[in-house]
Amino acid sequence: MQDGTGIVHIAPAFGEDDARVGRKYDAPFVQMVDEKGVMKDETPFAGMRCKPTQKEMDAGAINCDPEVLKELDARGILFSAPKVEHDYPHCWRCDTPLLYFARESWFIKMTAVRDDLVRNNKTVNWIPPTIGEGRFGNWLENIQDWGVSRNRYWGTPLNIWECPDCGKQISIGSRQELKEASGRDDALTVELHRPYIDDFTCKCPECGGKMKRVPEVIDCWFDSGAMPFAQHHYPFENKELFESQFPAQFISEAVDQTRGWFYSLMAESTLLFNKSPYENVIVLGLVLDENGNKMSKSKGNAVDPFDALEKLGADAIRWYFYINSAPWLPNRFHEKAVVEGQRKFMGTLWNTYAFYVLYANIDEFDATKYSLEYDKLSVMDKWILSKLNSTIKSVDDNLDKYRIPEAARALEDFVDDLSNWYVRRCRDRFWAKGMEQDKINAYMTLYTSLVEICKAAAPMIPFMTEEIYRNLVCSIDPKALESIHLCDFPKVHENYIDAELEANMDHVLKSVVMGRACRNAANIKNRQPIAKMLIKAEFTLDEFYKEIIEDELNIKAVEFADDVRAFTTYKFKPQLKTVGPKYGKFLGGIQKYLAGVDGNEAMDQVNNEGALKFTVDGNEIELTKDDLLIEMVQQEGYVSLNEGNITVVLDTTLTPELIEEGFVRELVSKIQTMRKEAGFEVMDRIKVYSKDNERIGNILSSFKEDIKKEVLADDVIIGSTAGYEKSWNINGEDVVLGVEKQ
Repeated sequence: MQDGTGIVHIAPAFGEDDARVGRKYDAPFVQMVDEKGVMKDETPFAGMRCKPTQKEMDAGAINCDPEVLKELDARGILFSAPKVEHDYPHCWRCDTPLLYFARESWFIKMTAVRDDLVRNNKTVNWIPPTIGEGRFGNWLENIQDWGVSRNRYWGTPLNIWECPDCGKQISIGSRQELKEASGRDDALTVELHRPYIDDFTCKCPECGGKMKRVPEVIDCWFDSGAMPFAQHHYPFENKELFESQFPAQFISEAVDQTRGWFYSLMAESTLLFNKSPYENVIVLGLVLDENGNKMSKSKGNAVDPFDALEKLGADAIRWYFYINSAPWLPNRFHEKAVVEGQRKFMGTLWNTYAFYVLYANIDEFDATKYSLEYDKLSVMDKWILSKLNSTIKSVDDNLDKYRIPEAARALEDFVDDLSNWYVRRCRDRFWAKGMEQDKINAYMTLYTSLVEICKAAAPMIPFMTEEIYRNLVCSIDPKALESIHLCDFPKVHENYIDAELEANMDHVLKSVVMGRACRNAANIKNRQPIAKMLIKAEFTLDEFYKEIIEDELNIKAVEFADDVRAFTTYKFKPQLKTVGPKYGKFLGGIQKYLAGVDGNEAMDQVNNEGALKFTVDGNEIELTKDDLLIEMVQQEGYVSLNEGNITVVLDTTLTPELIEEGFVRELVSKIQTMRKEAGFEVMDRIKVYSKDNERIGNILSSFKEDIKKEVLADDVIIGSTAGYEKSWNINGEDVVLGVEKQ
C-alpha cells in the first residue's frame, strides 16, 4: 500500500461482501438511502440524491456527496478528502450509476444440492470443455443460494400465500390446489398473472385468517430454467412426450449464459430430477465489431441484424459463423468477411449448379430417365463420387461430435473440388454432341453430386439448398419430397469410396499447384506450352494422371525422376539468431564453409541425419534446419520448387514450335472473349476474321481446323473483318480480329 489509511468502511446494507462481514461482526444494518437513490428524511441530507447524473443535477437534483463532506468537516472528523478515480458500476442500457441495495428476498437453498450440481455437470459434454470444467464448473463449486424473487409487477407471480395474522405460509403448486385452498371454481381458468391472481385469498389452516399472495414475482431466469417441462405442461399432461425429449441432446447459447440459462436449467433439473437437463452444450463466443470491440448502440458500432439479413442474406451470415472460427471464440463481424465466405463457398456452389442447369436445359436432360451406372463411369466420375461420399461421411461425423467449423470446411473443400477440378476437367463432355454414354455419365455424376451435397449442407444454408433441390429434383420428379428439409441426411455409399484414387488425385492437384507456381516464377503464362516437367516424390502416377497434369499445366511431357540434381542445387547461410549464441566466435569459419559446400550433398545430410556436421578450426559444428537459411537455386533454363518431399522442375526453354502453339491458345482465348462480348449464345456457330498482321494470319491458317473446333467456327477468313471487331496485342503482335454469327 502506497497511500491511504489502510482502513476500509463497511456498509452492510449496500454490498454483498459488506453484508457478509457485517453479519460476522454484528455490525448495524443501516439504510439511509431509499430505492430511488434519495437520502431519507431522518438524515441531515433529506431529499438529496445519491449519485445523480449531470442531467438530473441540471434539472435541480442536489448531489449529497459534497454535503456529506461538509457535514463531516463541520464536526471536526474529516481527515482528508482527496479526489480518487475508480471504477463504478453503471447500467449497461442507460449508463447511469447503479446502487447496490439490500432488500428482503425469497431464496432457493442451492447450497444444499451443491454436490449434486457438480456431479450432474460432469455428465455433460461441454464444447469447449474448458467452460464446463472451468467457468461453469467453478461457479457450481462455489454456488450460493438463489434469490428468486423480484419486486416488480410484470413476471410470473411468486406462488406463496401468507397469513398476516399468524405468519403461516403455503406454496400452491397447481390450479387444483388453488381451487381447493381458495374455494373458487374459477381458479381452474383464471389468468395466472397480476392483477388477477392477487384477487385470490385462502383460509389460513393455522388461525383461520385470510391469506394473501406475497407481492413478489419470480426471477425470469427461473422461467427459462423451467422450459424443458413447462413447455409441455408437465407433470399435469404430456408425461411420455416430456420424458422422450428429456434431457435435451444439445443446447447452444453465448458464453455469458454461464450464470444465466445454463445455470437455471441445471439448477431446476437437479432440484426436480437430480440429473442434467442437457447432454451437450455448444458455447458461443460474443459477436464483436470488425475492430474487436463489443457492439453497442451508444457507441454506434452495433449492426442491425435485419439490415444485415436484407443486404447479405441469411445463408451468407449463417455460413460466416460456421466457417469463421470455433463457435466459442469471439467473432469479428463485418460485411467483407461475410461476402468473402459467400463468394468462396456459396457462389461456387451456385455457379456449379448454374452450369449444370444451362447444359441440361440445352440437351433437355432429365435425370429421372437415367441411372448412375458405376461400372461405366470414368476415373474422374469415380473420383468425385468417392470425394462426395468421403465428404458426407466427414460432415456427418463432425456434426455428430459438434465440430461445426470442421464440417463446414469439409463442405467447402468438396464444392471447390467439384467446381474447380471435376467440372473444369469435364466441360468437354457436356459440350459433346448427342447423348452418348460418357455424356450421360457426366450429367448423372454432376447431378448426384449437387443433390447429395445440398442435402448435407441443408442444415447450414437452408435457403440456397432448398432452391437448388426444388429446381433439380422437384421439377422433374413428382414423387419427390417437396422440400430438401424433409429429406433424410444423405447416406454414405462405402463402396464408392476409393482412398487410393483420392490420394492419387491429391498428388495430381499438389503437382499442378506447384507447377503453376513455377510457371509464375518464370513469368510464363499457362497458355504457352512447355516441353517438360520433372517430379521427384515418394509417389508415382500412371499415365492417366500424368496426362491430367500435362493438360492442366500445358506441358508436353511429365516425367518422374529419382534425382533432380542436374537441375537444382542449394545455397546455405547461417541463421544468425540461433547460430550466433551457439557458435559466435566461429561464425566467420561457418560462413566460409557454407559458401563452398556442395549444395545437394549438404541437403542430403540435413535430410538424412537431421543436421549438417563439419569442423571449424578443429571444433565440431552441428547445424540443424533451424540454424540454416536454405535457398533452392535453379540451373539456367529450369525453374524448380520444393515442398516437403516433392520437388518439381520445369524446363522453361521455348522452341519456335512451342511459341507458335502458344499463339494459337492466345487466339482461341481472345475469340472466346469476343463471343461473350458480342452477346452470342453458347451454341451459336460463327465466322472468324483477322487482318493487319501477317504472322497472326499465318498461324490462323496453319492451325485453322483446331481453332474452328475450339470456338465453334465454320470458317476462318484472313485479310478482312466483319461482325464484331476488336484490336488486340497478342504476345507483342498487334492484330484486328472479328467474329460474326452465322
